[in-house]
This record gives sequence, structure tokens and C-alpha cells, in this order.
Amino acid sequence: MKVHFPGFLVERNRNGSARYRIRVEGNSRRKITIPVGPDHPDFPSHYYAARGGELWAPTTPKTVERSLDWLVGRYLEFLAKMVDAGQMSPATLKQRRSILTRLCDFTDPDGTRYGDCDMDAPTSAFVEIRDAWADHPGAADNLIKSVRAVYKWAMERGEIAQNPAAGIAAINRNPKGGAEPWTVQDLKRFKAEHPKGTTAHLWLTLQAFTACRIGDALWLGREQEVTHNGKIWLEWQPRKKGSAPVSIPMLPPLFEATRESNIIGPAYILNDKGQPFASTEALRVRVQRWCNSAGIPGKSSHGVRKAVGEMMAEAGRTQHQIMAVMAHTQAKTSEVYTKGAERSILAADGIQALAGLKW
Repeated sequence: MKVHFPGFLVERNRNGSARYRIRVEGNSRRKITIPVGPDHPDFPSHYYAARGGELWAPTTPKTVERSLDWLVGRYLEFLAKMVDAGQMSPATLKQRRSILTRLCDFTDPDGTRYGDCDMDAPTSAFVEIRDAWADHPGAADNLIKSVRAVYKWAMERGEIAQNPAAGIAAINRNPKGGAEPWTVQDLKRFKAEHPKGTTAHLWLTLQAFTACRIGDALWLGREQEVTHNGKIWLEWQPRKKGSAPVSIPMLPPLFEATRESNIIGPAYILNDKGQPFASTEALRVRVQRWCNSAGIPGKSSHGVRKAVGEMMAEAGRTQHQIMAVMAHTQAKTSEVYTKGAERSILAADGIQALAGLKW
């Protein structure tokens, strides 16, 4: 049964994610943003409250003032406003909410839930939970990073005098891990499963010939095409905060791939309904399915970006050239790619000293 919701609007944030808004009944100029879409079970409650000019919130026990729950709740409310203003990625908010919810729900050996405790907690309390997550060191370090951000925010507002997570060291001894770069064999398998003309092939071509992040891949399109000296370039400002603008020529494989689709929309990459993907996570899930069907499970979009960076370094491109393609603003970020390549080149030259050795 199709249900009509008058005044319901779906808009797009700057990063391409969906934003749901409701026109207040009797005051069409006023719009209220709600956090969920029509598929969510709480949507009707949010919708009818917004039509009446109010925000709806489920009935929950009142949070004790100055508890960790209280602090985290206020912090997440602030981040939600930042997302609404286009100043923060929804994915960042989602990640912080997930981590901080786990923090508040954590119980110590005595069975005390962290969220119920006073927010003015000692450093040892957060060291304890970090150590409890030691079997996932990357997640443990992200937890402390999030806690540090919460308390920094609280200090700026005079809610607390010190940051208990400020001096807690990282435990991840392999910070250069993360996404695994794609190999030539991975590319062959993917293209064999997803030939030219498919959305999957277009996605891989876009990622490989721009080195863009997946958060930009879901909205890049013909509006970002410009002409310089008769050649088509792509120019855009990456959505990740602190990224430099990118301006690169469209190489033939990318240009051809973008022209093979029969459906033209506001973005190159479109879903089954011919619309841009609603969020970075939605496209990421689809990429995982494409990779699984190609027999390369575990590969990711960021792995393509890493592979491109490494290929440029191994081809002798300078650090600043790589920075320009990958939207880096700090040289140390691109050193991840150039240092390894430089060592390989030096080693190749160095070993030549043994070429004339009689054995």
C-alpha cells in the first residue's frame, strides 16, 4: 500500500548523502529536519511531530546530569548540527556514535556501566577499557581518539578542567595497516566479472583514474568536467575536511567508461534506480558485493586508492605530483608511497655494484 506524506522532502547534503525534511503544516517556509527516512519504523512519529512544528524523541529515562551519558549525548547533538550544516561527514558522526555508545555501555569488573558514572573520570578508567579492547588495537586507539575529542570539546565549553585521555598512548603497533592495495590480478578478476558497460566497471575505472575517495566517487559527475585547451578535465573539491582541490585530465579509459552508460544523472555512479547512491556506506556495501562476486573478498575502494598511489611512486612520480592527484596537503601523507618506491630504486641501483663480482 502506497502512503502519501504531504510536505516530506528528500534533499542532498554537500557530500551527497540524503537529508530528510518536513514542511510544517500551515507554514510552508519552515522546514524541520528529521533523522530517519520512510523505511525506518520511527518515521511516522518523526513525520507527524514535524508537521505539527515539533521534534519527536522516543521516551527514554532521563539522563543524569554530568554523567558520561550526558556528556556524550551533548557532544553527539553538536556533531549532528555540524553534519546538518555540511561541516562534517555523516559517516564520521555514525562512527563516533557507534564508538561512544560502546564506551557508555561498557561495564567494569564490578558490573558498573561507564555511561552511568560521573563524566569527571580518571585516566585509569579509559586505560582499562582501551586494554579490554587490546585484541583489536586499531579499534582501541580509535576509542581513545574519540574520548579525547569529547573531552576537548567539553573543555572548550568550560564543562571540565582536564582531558583524561590526553596522555593515553596508542597501542596499535602497525598503524600503516588498513586497506590492502589491489594487485594487477585483483583488477583482472574484477574486470572479468564486471565488463565494460556495467556500473561496477565504471566505478573501478573512476576510482583507478582519479584516485578519489569513495565519499567523492558517489557524487562526481559531468558537472565536475571542464575543458582546458580542448581536453576534458575533472575538477572538484574533495569532501574530506582539509583536502586540497583536485584538477586532473580525464584519461581515455575514464572518458570512455563514463560515456558507455545509457542513463545520465547528476553523478557517474548510479544505483539500480538510476539515482546517485544515498550515502557513502551504501556505495561501500555495493562495492563489497562486487568484490565478493569477483572472487576478491576483503578488497575495498581505499585499496584502489592505495594501489594508484604506489603505482605513481614506482613510476618515478614526485611526492608533490602524487599530492596533487590524491588531494593531500601535507607531504608526510604522500611519503607512505614515495619512501618505499625510493628505497626500491636505490636498492636496484646499489645492487649493480655486485654485477661485476666474480663468483
